[in-house]
Amino acid sequence: MSLQSIVVPAVSKHTATVFFLHGLGDSGHGWAPVAEQLSSLFPHVKFVLPNAPSIPITLNGGYRMPGWYDIISLDHKNRKEDEKGMLETVEKINKLIADEIASGIKSKRIVLGGFSQGSAMSLLTSLKTDIKLGGIVGLSGYLPLADKAEELATDANQWTPYFMGHGDSDEVVAHEWGRLSADKLKEKMGRQVLFKTYRGMGHSSSNAELSDLAKFLSDVIPPLEGN
Repeated sequence: MSLQSIVVPAVSKHTATVFFLHGLGDSGHGWAPVAEQLSSLFPHVKFVLPNAPSIPITLNGGYRMPGWYDIISLDHKNRKEDEKGMLETVEKINKLIADEIASGIKSKRIVLGGFSQGSAMSLLTSLKTDIKLGGIVGLSGYLPLADKAEELATDANQWTPYFMGHGDSDEVVAHEWGRLSADKLKEKMGRQVLFKTYRGMGHSSSNAELSDLAKFLSDVIPPLEGN
């Protein structure tokens, strides 16, 4: 099934698109206020906030909730990962991006990002996809299937800029997970990663992080001449 999305349309001529994936148990509506705030700064950008399907989450006793993949355990080093669910989501995200390109937006004018689980999926998709994107954003997340990352990766986004942000007081996705993920992408895989730490920030975002995100977007999808 294709993903349904919340869309914040471009205010002026549409020349770039940001896809942003929410975290576990949330929906596209949860990030709509942020997209609307950013839209005022980037009138040429359409923000697409896909809704994850409702799936059973093992960690929560099998209770169904919006999720991009199942979470079996929070033990980062020894946990079993839902590889099948993750790769199915990658294909759904690829389809959204391909449809956007078919509508007339160049792939280098598309940014893919997310928060928490959505961050994990944006990072994994950036490795798996054959589409060269304009930028990748990962907030309060980590790189899933890290042991297979080199094996899974294409070269499409080898030189694509990444922005990763993480609070040092994150109680859900440890700051160390995010830092180690950024280190792997940058040091082991040669990706172009900017990783920023936000002091005192938990599993959330902040004005400082959103300001840095806006700076990143202005670098990778600036207005075109005549926009």
